[in-house]
Amino acid sequence: MPPAGIGAKLASETVTVYIYSMDLEAKLAVLADAAKYDASCASSGAPKRSSAPGRGMGSTTGMGICHSYTPDGRCVSLLKILLTNFCLYDCLYCINRRSSDVPRARFSNEEVVELTLSFYRRNYIEGLFLSSGIIRSADYTMEQLVEVARQLRQDHAFGGYIHLKTIPEASRELIEAAGRYADRLSVNIELPTGEALGALAPEKNETSIKRAMGTICVGLDEAHEAGARAPKFAPAGQSTQVIVGADSSSDARIIQSADTLYRSYRLRRIYYSAFSPIMHSSSRLPNEAPPLMREHRLYQADWLMRHYGFSTPEIVSAMPQGNLDLEIDPKTSWALLNREQFPLDVNTAERRQLLRVPGLGVKVVDRIVRSRTFGRLRYADLKRLGAVLRKARHFITTADYHPPGDQSSQNLRSAIGVVPSPQQSLF
Repeated sequence: MPPAGIGAKLASETVTVYIYSMDLEAKLAVLADAAKYDASCASSGAPKRSSAPGRGMGSTTGMGICHSYTPDGRCVSLLKILLTNFCLYDCLYCINRRSSDVPRARFSNEEVVELTLSFYRRNYIEGLFLSSGIIRSADYTMEQLVEVARQLRQDHAFGGYIHLKTIPEASRELIEAAGRYADRLSVNIELPTGEALGALAPEKNETSIKRAMGTICVGLDEAHEAGARAPKFAPAGQSTQVIVGADSSSDARIIQSADTLYRSYRLRRIYYSAFSPIMHSSSRLPNEAPPLMREHRLYQADWLMRHYGFSTPEIVSAMPQGNLDLEIDPKTSWALLNREQFPLDVNTAERRQLLRVPGLGVKVVDRIVRSRTFGRLRYADLKRLGAVLRKARHFITTADYHPPGDQSSQNLRSAIGVVPSPQQSLF
């Protein structure tokens, strides 16, 4: 790593370093801000650990952290930082790219460990999300990330959540070592297509990214097959992030890519991050961010694939122009396109059919299926069970209810559709 305060020679290009002498607080300000663009930091799926017997420090539950919300409404968080924002790569969409003029900083491994423990003692965090720019080489950078996790786990018996960002070009041995210490590993696919990646991030390679995902997938499979007594390997699985709106990829292409990644690499989830324009960016990047509602709709479509039994072709069929409708959610779009399948009688329809009704979530459908074994359900029962009847009432029948009036798709769209209000920036 180049010392602070001098010009740093990186890949034959001189980058001015603006920070000459930094205390820990100043480093934290720089490197926490530099990490904010990575959305893939929820901790769902981590095993439950506790330091209640008095040995070690930290605990984790299966709930999401890093500004995620638990079912009872509590907000839990983790320390989300970069080890350094120096980087050999010059990805055009990245604020920390080699040619960027942002202030640079680097933590030592010991500083990250001490920050994590100190913040935990103050009850600020429940874990650590650690990523980094690429310094010296992929293996060197990955080695530093692994060492931070090793120190926390082995030297300090830290039982909190750890999420390590995996460097795609790092060796298999280092990725396997990361999985022994981290709850979750993630390799960012970055962009929906290899062509876009080659154009906007020429030093990155889709093959190496997927190879790293494959290494993690093999580790997860081996740990699963070995059983409960075997050493854990990334027990919260792996995730990735896709930047939305940095290239011309349609929502249909993004969903198709996501489906392939889920099926190929046992991903726990994919995070969709709306592109944020950066200062002094390339003319090949858009000048404006995409609507945040587009990001939201992609998450909804993703959930339809993972939890509601929708196939990718079914979701894509509701995007006649290749993009998700910003005014109505993907399930409603599909239902309006397939009016011949509705209304459904909630007292006789199969669970898989009820999951396709707008306004009925997974938990509500399961309540309906359980409740109707005791008697025929009425309209008021659905409200008690948690159904969003503003939407659902157009697509269902009950013992005492049938949708009234004109139920054509065009008329229903006017009745259901709500134009989204402008959203504030994430930052």
